[in-house]
Amino acid sequence: MNPRPKLRSPPPSSVVISPASPPKSLINKMPRKFTRSTLTLATTLFSILALYAFFNTFIFSDPPNNVSSVSFSRNYNTQNLKSVKVYMYDLPRKFTYGVIESYALARGGEKQSDDSLLKYPGNQHSAEWYLFSDLNRPSLERVGSAVTRVMNPEEADLFYVPFFSSLSLVANPIRSNNAVVAPVERPAYSDEETQESLIEWLEQQEYWKRNNGWDHVFICQDPNALYKVVDKVKNGVLLVSDFGRLAHNQASLVKDVILPYSHRINTYTGDIGVENRNSLLFFMGNRYRKEGGKIRDLLFQLLEKEEDVIIKHGAQSRESRREARKGMHTSKFCLHPAGDTPSACRLFDAIVSLCVPVIISDHIELPFEDVVDYRKIAIFVDSNTAVKPGFLVKKLRKVSMERVLEYQRELKKVKHYYEYEDPNGTVKEIWRQVSLKLPLVRLMINRDKRLVKRELPEPDCSCLCSNQTGILTTL
Repeated sequence: MNPRPKLRSPPPSSVVISPASPPKSLINKMPRKFTRSTLTLATTLFSILALYAFFNTFIFSDPPNNVSSVSFSRNYNTQNLKSVKVYMYDLPRKFTYGVIESYALARGGEKQSDDSLLKYPGNQHSAEWYLFSDLNRPSLERVGSAVTRVMNPEEADLFYVPFFSSLSLVANPIRSNNAVVAPVERPAYSDEETQESLIEWLEQQEYWKRNNGWDHVFICQDPNALYKVVDKVKNGVLLVSDFGRLAHNQASLVKDVILPYSHRINTYTGDIGVENRNSLLFFMGNRYRKEGGKIRDLLFQLLEKEEDVIIKHGAQSRESRREARKGMHTSKFCLHPAGDTPSACRLFDAIVSLCVPVIISDHIELPFEDVVDYRKIAIFVDSNTAVKPGFLVKKLRKVSMERVLEYQRELKKVKHYYEYEDPNGTVKEIWRQVSLKLPLVRLMINRDKRLVKRELPEPDCSCLCSNQTGILTTL
């Protein structure tokens, strides 16, 4: 495209006056001895003004105050801001590959001499594996990441602790449901002992002690991960799925990062549309849950007799995932009620299925809310309203097909944020979220150095979930 503006052709009757050639009538009125020099000066001034206008308009102008200026600003910031430097601890093997090995051995696997042969088991908490693997990639393969791995801890802004805490939680030997079969001898593994061992190791590290753990990052995606030692790591940036099992003096949206679960069913590869989505609403999962999840049984009672609603009880299995994939790929809406905790992988299964999530979870926290407007991709219904007879299906049946397509368009735009294997997907976004915590981390480090500890009856919000208040004498 030619960047020059198109010149309008003058009307036939008009007279075009060249700036370098004033009208003869004007020349005749000038004194003769000034005519040539005056014209030369006028021409020079006009040329300078014309050049100034050109460069000011097309070369040095500020971006227009519209969407393109936002894009310009984002590109400028991305290219010019320095990435946050992260040092990943080289933890003893038992906290990383050793956890994978213990998990495999407890399930009849064989001991491996080569860690590269160990395979992290696919589950909804595999974010810890993806982040660990990403930081182990060559820097040339991590172009565009908000964080850079450094090998010298003295250069680091943040310290990542790559303990596979969620896998550790379930690495214990599985129990046999068949009492007739003799129990198989399996290696002993204790998640609690491993957690405590991690803290013992950290407390010996210079950089852990230096800033009271504020500049350390821990992943504890399972709601029960690190439950034994969470009070000892709560100063750090916690990467969690929600705050369902964490106390208000342990975690905070201000200092921590919400992660999406890994989706368990295949991504929908078709285009938007409702032609093949014959079911109104789909849900498949455990009917009976504790705490906030008790709403599931009530919803089953209300919805299981609706003819265009598919709601099934089912535990995790390959067959269940096949049924869930089929149901989510052929339904307009996917139900997401709270379970034992506010969130679950089912929400992200729905997003990558382009099945509009219907979220019934009063205390849910959602990942990446600074870039994803969930009102555009999901419907929210509070628990009390959702269990009113007839309310939910009546509300959903009123949603027009065009509105469903709008939801699907938005889902398609943002679903890469929930794809851990996408080079520009979840992992890159998690690191961006972590990098945004650095100013706060520095604030808390400096603040911590001037405060004395004092037990408070209630957490002090100004301390960001720390029990520290009072001023230290600096003399």
